[in-house]
Amino acid sequence: MAVTPDTDLSTAASPPTAESTLQSVFGYSSFRGRQREIIDTVCAGRDALVLMPTGGGKSLCYQIPALLRPGVAVVVSPLIALMQDQVEALRHNGVRAAALNSGLDPAERRATERALDAGELDLLYVAPERLLSDSFLERLARLPIALFAIDEAHCVSQWGHDFRPEYLQLGVLGERFPGVPRMALTATADERTREEIRRQLLPADAAVFIASFDRPNLTYRVGLKDRARDQLLRFIRERHAGASGIVYCMSRKATEQIADFLAGHDIPAVPYHAGLDAATRRRHQERFLREEGLVVVATVAFGMGIDKPDVRFVAHLDLPKTLEAYYQETGRAGRDGLPAEAWLIYGLQDIYRLRQMIAASEAPEAHKRQERQRLEALLGYCEATGCRRPVLLGHFGESHPGGCGRCDNCEQPPETWDATEAARMALSCVYRTGQRFGAAHVVDVLLGRTSERIQRLGHDRLSTFGIGTGHDKGTWQSVLRQLLAGGYLEADPEGHGGLRLARGCRPLLRGEATLQLRRDLPAARKVRSERAAKVRPEDIAVDSAAWAALRSKRRAIAEEEGVPPYVIFHDATLLAMLHERPRTLQEFAALPGVGEHKLERYGEAFLEALSELERS
Repeated sequence: MAVTPDTDLSTAASPPTAESTLQSVFGYSSFRGRQREIIDTVCAGRDALVLMPTGGGKSLCYQIPALLRPGVAVVVSPLIALMQDQVEALRHNGVRAAALNSGLDPAERRATERALDAGELDLLYVAPERLLSDSFLERLARLPIALFAIDEAHCVSQWGHDFRPEYLQLGVLGERFPGVPRMALTATADERTREEIRRQLLPADAAVFIASFDRPNLTYRVGLKDRARDQLLRFIRERHAGASGIVYCMSRKATEQIADFLAGHDIPAVPYHAGLDAATRRRHQERFLREEGLVVVATVAFGMGIDKPDVRFVAHLDLPKTLEAYYQETGRAGRDGLPAEAWLIYGLQDIYRLRQMIAASEAPEAHKRQERQRLEALLGYCEATGCRRPVLLGHFGESHPGGCGRCDNCEQPPETWDATEAARMALSCVYRTGQRFGAAHVVDVLLGRTSERIQRLGHDRLSTFGIGTGHDKGTWQSVLRQLLAGGYLEADPEGHGGLRLARGCRPLLRGEATLQLRRDLPAARKVRSERAAKVRPEDIAVDSAAWAALRSKRRAIAEEEGVPPYVIFHDATLLAMLHERPRTLQEFAALPGVGEHKLERYGEAFLEALSELERS
């Protein structure tokens, strides 16, 4: 089996090892975390469940065994874009990789099938639908198979956020190919999803590897909506000018409006949602992969198949549905290990909308209860007053001591206040007004504001009318939002915009419990806080002339070869070039991400670029 197109292992001085393959093919000198343990397990023929965060080196856990075991490794991948990205990157490392999908023309498909039949491939990426066809399974049965790697394995879970029913049928691989090791890999899975992956895809004795879910290079920020478009514009201009990023919105209409708004303010941006025609979606995705500094404004239809390593920020203008979805979506930032940000803003209406969607659902009560629990976990993260990492990681069963230094609450700890009496006033007002009005009406009654509507309803004669004048409108909106987030209030299931008491409020109303709430920071002070956050020495110097020169060289080569720039080298490799300033091919080979194939292909060109920088 060939590791590179020009390497004949039968005449090599010694057989390749995991370490030698890591260095010669991928250009790294050592494994991270439990990578080596996973690779040894699969190379020995055992099955494995691998949970590893995005950017943690998950792909290497099956790519290296694919190069060390005899036969072809079959990788199940849910999206064409993800397959193409992986295949292109592997080929640029000298690996014989290909994909079979509906995006190939007949000639390309036949060529790939011939290479597969002839034993000329080390890795083959396929969609589950194609893999499960009788004709394809029969074709594989005639070949030596190194392993099956089921990527994005959380797609098997009907409780998950990316459910794909085809994944439920992949258990047949164990029946048809009993001696071939199977791997199920994902970056996101809570305990319920893990158990479903094991039950559906793997034997009971499969080894389980759970890496840390922490992404220390990500900074997490959560804030309140206050003119969301302007907040987003300020965030991008002041913190990520010229950088690639993803902005998530809940509706298709919003994605187009926000993209137009950003483009109108000189920030290159395109929309992406399922309502666009396939050609437009494909064109926008291709632009995002190949261009530097483009922002995609999208619904959750975008991103699952994106392996772009240099996304510097992921912004949410609406609440995601679950903490798993949030983790998955924010994980698309900083896959190269360099600093990146996850930025989210939300308001009372976001919380109300998600709670109302669950209440109005026709799903079985057990399912609705699980969805409420998942939403409460997300809201607990958003409303947290301490370090965000213990809340986020705790959801996945991992402890964290807090004090990460890379979240908004660590940079500027929020104030809390005893809101017990205010909360009782708010709950009482919701009850007295009939449990069918929205937050704006309840606040008006609390503040004693008269209007034709309030007088017509007789709410100016309620005992709660005007009892809240000790707090301003913003404080009452904050109280109601946090009561809704905390499960003291719930949304009207009929969707009329009203609030009503939830069972969880009874101890508070009876005086059996107290309540501490966070004191919301005014938007202007929040912005100043974020702007004043320390710039760490590892932050990318995007205004550096040398940095720009290397990126320009990479971009020129990428355009000539028709691939995204990061396929040539990741940003981390370019930064290492600037730091180490190699002068010889031997020194260049020591850089992270420089394997033998890339050394031969690009070494001289980048050494010349570095030499020109020295002379300038």
